[in-house]
Amino acid sequence: MAGVGRNMIAPLLVLNLIMYIVVIGFASWNLNHYINGETNHPGVAGNGATFYFLVFAILAGVVGAASKLAGVHHVRSWRGDSLAASAASALIAWAITALAFGLACKEIHIGGYRGWRLRVLEAFVIILAFTQLLYVVMLHGGLFSGNHGAGAGYGDYPADHHHKPATTARV
Repeated sequence: MAGVGRNMIAPLLVLNLIMYIVVIGFASWNLNHYINGETNHPGVAGNGATFYFLVFAILAGVVGAASKLAGVHHVRSWRGDSLAASAASALIAWAITALAFGLACKEIHIGGYRGWRLRVLEAFVIILAFTQLLYVVMLHGGLFSGNHGAGAGYGDYPADHHHKPATTARV
């Protein structure tokens, strides 16, 4: 993973961001109708796991989208400190997405009539569980590659490049 760079992480970051936004949209629509008691609307109330799946899906979508904003900052600055923040938030987003993935599998396993919006949401959460894991692995591969500075950036700049090094005068 030593070759993990901007050109590999950026497209996956954009793909995951778009998918998390879609998850937020579908989960919030379904959860809104479910809370309003509109279970007669086709496909809103799938089975007993639906409510829990919708709550974790919307949580995964919001945390995932927020972690992608940290990822965008990292891709723009490409420094060690931004890598640490991006990797930590991506790992948390993946953990919540994995919980939503488990509930999606449970909802599919229980069965019953689920409308197309719920089926699309399940598919997006399942796909995101794997693409987010790939993103986390790529970010953590960058932690060990040595391509990032120690927090200050690249080039010949010292860690604190705003201050000139102190010179000692010989007497």
